[in-house]
Amino acid sequence: MQRRIIRFLNSIVSAVVAVVLVLMLLYSAYALWDNQHVYLLADSVQNDLLAFKPQEEEEAAPSFEELQAINPDVNAWLTMEGTHIDFPVVQGSNNFEYLSLDVYGNFSLAGSIYLDSRNSRTYTDAYSLLHGHHLDQGRMFGDLDLYKQRDFFDAHTTGTLLMPEGRYALDVIAYLLVDATDSVIFAPQRWTQDAADVLDFAKEKAVFIHEDAMQRALGVPSDEVRLLCLATCSTEYTDARTIILCLMTRAEQEVSP
Repeated sequence: MQRRIIRFLNSIVSAVVAVVLVLMLLYSAYALWDNQHVYLLADSVQNDLLAFKPQEEEEAAPSFEELQAINPDVNAWLTMEGTHIDFPVVQGSNNFEYLSLDVYGNFSLAGSIYLDSRNSRTYTDAYSLLHGHHLDQGRMFGDLDLYKQRDFFDAHTTGTLLMPEGRYALDVIAYLLVDATDSVIFAPQRWTQDAADVLDFAKEKAVFIHEDAMQRALGVPSDEVRLLCLATCSTEYTDARTIILCLMTRAEQEVSP
């Protein structure tokens, strides 16, 4: 009798273990599918939007009016040399709105590249802050990891910010690794008129720095300099953030409004 009870209990335990293993396997398969689904959706949205990317000096090129007809929150288009970063930039009423919305306003775990809600949407602040999710395979702001490699950082120094009012050339000044609560990088409202302290912070904290770009930035009157910061999560440590700081220089060419 006792042996039958033990065998019965063992069979129950074996069945429970088998069910748990099957559920774990199913969950793992779902997680992989869901993860890939997020990536595919992000790729699909980006590929669709590239058809609306405004171009300079091309009569038949899409205009910002077409892009803003999709979403009036679009205020610029960001491109970084040598990366997959080639996205429209939006700005919500707060910094949570576009964490999980794509440019079309649809729910998306990949979110959007967005300008901090405390910044001017016309990028007239001395310091403007862009946020984007860190996704694998270089999606969204995942390619900011490339700048952690010294060879890549040295070789890829430029980008472009297209706006309805014109174009800014971007020169990479520095790569930094900071806390998510950093009171310099993540407080753009402090630097609307003068970003000299941000440059001082970068000189002190940068992992890598382009001295020529830094000197150009320091050579501009402090109340006229324009800086653009690209920020994303980092796996270096808990609450770490990867930061790419750029100098914005207004170009002469105009973009179709």
